[in-house]
Amino acid sequence: MEPYIKTIPHDKAGPELKAAYDDILKSRGKLAEVHKIQSLNPDALLAHMDLYMSVMFGKSPLKRYQREMMAVVVSSANGCAYCINHHEQALLSYWKDEDRTAYLQTDRSKADLSAVDAQLCDLAEVLTKEPSADFSGRVRKLKDTGLDDRAVLDAVQVIAYFNFVNRLVLGLGVDFNEQEMKGYKY
Repeated sequence: MEPYIKTIPHDKAGPELKAAYDDILKSRGKLAEVHKIQSLNPDALLAHMDLYMSVMFGKSPLKRYQREMMAVVVSSANGCAYCINHHEQALLSYWKDEDRTAYLQTDRSKADLSAVDAQLCDLAEVLTKEPSADFSGRVRKLKDTGLDDRAVLDAVQVIAYFNFVNRLVLGLGVDFNEQEMKGYKY
């Protein structure tokens, strides 16, 4: 499936876009379709990548696998196969258990989640599906499991980020192929 808008490949990129693409290639190992879909606005692509790196790889009380786990839950709630596949692969690099990862989408009670991880997944699902709900009780529960305010903030930022990216991918027809899922630096 082709995306709904024009994209610019690396070999046809102007200097600004080529520099952005080269930075992504250097840090991630390859260009993903989610990068290419933003090729008409290199400034936004670069800002997006800065946000992604900060939210997903920056210093945080949350562990990397927890961020990937929430990415899978949000993307599953939104029906975003592209992001589910990308972030399942990243999560597998930590969990090394395909069944456990798959349970995040089908039956989290079988995913052998800690109390903290179960609360993070619940927050990811509910904030995605019911963003106007009252979250004070959920935040209290997260804090009761030992997370501090910074960890809660970081969790909500991950959830909000993936809702943004899911809508970018779904709204512009970004598709993936099996080859794209391989070869990233996690």
